[in-house]
Formats: sequence, structure tokens, C-alpha cells
Amino acid sequence: MADQDAQDRNLPASQKKIERSRKEGQLPRSRDLPHFAVMATGGALFATSMPYAVATLQRMLEGALRFDAEQLRTAGMMTERLSTLTWQGFMLGLPALIILAMAAIAAHIASGGWNFTMKPLTPKFSHLNPLTGFGRLFQWQNLTTALKAVGLSLVLGIVGAMALKDRIAGFIGIMSVPLPAALAFAGKQLMGGMMLLGLALALFAVIDVPLQRHLYLKRLKMSREEAKNEMKEAEGNLEMKHKMRAKAREIVKRRMMAAVPKADLVVMNPTHYAVAIQYDETRMGAPRVVAKGLDLLAFKIRDLARENKVPVLQAPALARALYAHAELDHEIPGALFGAVAQVLAYVYQLKAAMAGRGMAPPAVPNPPVPDELDPHKKPGWTPPADELDDVFPEGSPA
Repeated sequence: MADQDAQDRNLPASQKKIERSRKEGQLPRSRDLPHFAVMATGGALFATSMPYAVATLQRMLEGALRFDAEQLRTAGMMTERLSTLTWQGFMLGLPALIILAMAAIAAHIASGGWNFTMKPLTPKFSHLNPLTGFGRLFQWQNLTTALKAVGLSLVLGIVGAMALKDRIAGFIGIMSVPLPAALAFAGKQLMGGMMLLGLALALFAVIDVPLQRHLYLKRLKMSREEAKNEMKEAEGNLEMKHKMRAKAREIVKRRMMAAVPKADLVVMNPTHYAVAIQYDETRMGAPRVVAKGLDLLAFKIRDLARENKVPVLQAPALARALYAHAELDHEIPGALFGAVAQVLAYVYQLKAAMAGRGMAPPAVPNPPVPDELDPHKKPGWTPPADELDDVFPEGSPA
């Protein structure tokens, strides 16, 4: 069953599955790259700091071997001197240890990126089963890792044996030369051996980094069923967003229709646009758009306005400009103040005449609108397909 499932996983991993695996602590880590980084950094430190380290060790050794009769009679002198030498040696090696640790961490980040999660520390009791553990030994990935480790050990062993064979005579004769010369010779030979080992590790790192990336992506491959389920999840979320957006637009639509009877007038383009305007000088700094619609919604606004005796004026350019540039429940743009003031003055004069408090206005105004505010005079402009897309554009939260 497991083999069949593995054969079915022939689709590349999706970005979502890769991100989920990173959260679980699964990354394409190469072990050979940190080995090479530590070896190369150690070799560089050895080459640059060797004279200072040798001089410091020489001073420490001279101080440790200097005694007098008074010191020998002091109880605990040897213990105190040993503690001092241990602390000095630790402080001498601490910077190198910190630099090597940083090199190892940087190599791990370079091979798989930075990732912090506590998920790998969660105990998995299924791993305690010896039968399943024995089965994992023969998985292709584990066999590949084991063979690579054996190959690396053989290569490093052969390189080390060849380097030692070429230098064995020199190491035997080192005992017949003074200590400074012996230390210099040993350091030179050690540096040469480290360079050979570093080259071998570099070769394995060049192979292992892309290999681990390949094995990681192969392990995350998806079956067609997994891909379908993931697509269904994404579509389900998208469907839910569309439903929420449609619900929000329905609420806005009901609120607009409830505000139409309270409007002072509705400005229309006879066939497409309708904008309801309200102005109360006691609580508003400028007229506000309380409802607007396109096509069918525009006709609904017009019919509701007529039912509630709200004046409906035909001013095509002004209706188009208000629809395109005025936001719902916001004040009209300043550039349209003059045009809106003309139609409001006409409505107020008409209401006063109907109440017997003045003369009727001479004619229905059609105030001019700047060309840059009339959307029909902009090349390529088309009204939104949905009547409320200007209220809730695509991608807006619902």
C-alpha cells in the first residue's frame, strides 16, 4: 500500500505544501556543507592565528614550568597553577570556537534557509516501534544517506592515509630538531593535510547540496488526490470570500435604498446613472452622496425617489461625474460644488413655488462639468460590470 502511494506521488509539490513542511521543521539540509565550512574556517584561522597561538602557548608553558623553593613549599600550588592554565587555554580557544560555530550555522542557513519551529521537538511515539524503525533503514533516502556517508569516510580515510604516508618520514625526524623548528614543521604539515581534506569535503558539498534539495522535493511530491484536495480548499476559501463580499454589498444596497427617501434630489443620466444627494446645512459641510447606482439599480433609485416625492433631475454629465468621482456616504468633490449648487437651488426654488412661497424656476438646469471629471470623455473608460463594484471593488475585504 505504501509503495503504491509512493508511485502515485508524481506531481511536484505545491508552494503551500512546501510552506507547511517548513513549519513542521522539514528543510533540505546538507551535512557536508557545514563540514566543509568548519574545515575551511578552521584552516583559515589556523593559518592566520598560528604565530600568535604558538607564542601564547610558549609563554604559558614557560610559566607553568618555572618553579622556586618557596612555591614548592606552598600547599595547593599545583592545583592553582593547573586551574590558571586551564582557564587561559579556554580563553585562547573560545574565539575560535565561536567563529567555527557561526560558520556551521551560516552553512546550515545557506543550504536550507532560516527557519524556527518547535515542531521537531514534539515526541513521536511511533518512532519507538523497532519494526517501523527497521523498515525505515531500507528506504531509498536513508540508503542514499548511508552510502554517501560510507563514501565520504572512505575518501577522507584514503586522503588522510596518503597525506600521512608522504609525511611520516618528516614526523619521525622532527624529534631531532629544536622545539620552535619542530612546531613550525608540524604546523606546515598539518596545514597541508587540512587543505587536502578541505578539497575532498568541498567536492562532496558541491554534490550533496543539490542532492538534498532533490530528495526534499521528491519526498514532498503530491498525488493527484492531494492536489485535488488542496485545490478544493483554495476554491472553498475563494467561494467563502465571494459570499461574504456579496452579503456585504447586499447590506450596502439596502442601506442606500433606505436613504433615498431622505434625499433632497436624485440626479440622473436617463439610461444609466442615478445619484441621490442630501444636504443639511446644520450638520453637513457640503452635500453628500447617499445612494448611487448603475442601470437596473439606477432605475430602482429613480422609482423609489418618485414614490417618496423626491425630485429627479436629468443632468447627464453631472450624474456621470458624481457616479465616477463621489464616494458613497462622503461629501461630493470640491470641483463639483458649483454644479451641485445649481441643481440644489433649482430644487429649493421649485419646492418653495409649490408651497406658494415664491415664483417657479425658469428651467431645469444642466450645469456644465469639467471634461476631466466626465468619464465618458475619457478614452477607454467603461463602467463596472457589477452595479456595486465601485462600492466594494474586487479584492476589498467584506
